[in-house]
Amino acid sequence: MVIERFKHRDAAAVYRRVRDQGRLIPEELRYVSSWVETNWDRCFQLMECDDPHLFDRWIAMWSDLVDFEVIPVVTSAEARTAVTPLL
Repeated sequence: MVIERFKHRDAAAVYRRVRDQGRLIPEELRYVSSWVETNWDRCFQLMECDDPHLFDRWIAMWSDLVDFEVIPVVTSAEARTAVTPLL
């Protein structure tokens, strides 16, 4: 899960770059879906990849407009499987 905080609350600059240049995501980093706060402060993106270092390349392309927080997550089913032996 990626939480993007738009610098200076300037979502328009982010959307302008997406319109003009695309998401600029390395091919091996897969975009799944995203949600944006109704006040345009943050975007929550679900991404998939086998190599977490791919985030560094992507973040570098956006660091002038966005502050990023990358949070490794698993599905609820994967969490249940991992926790079940501990119950």
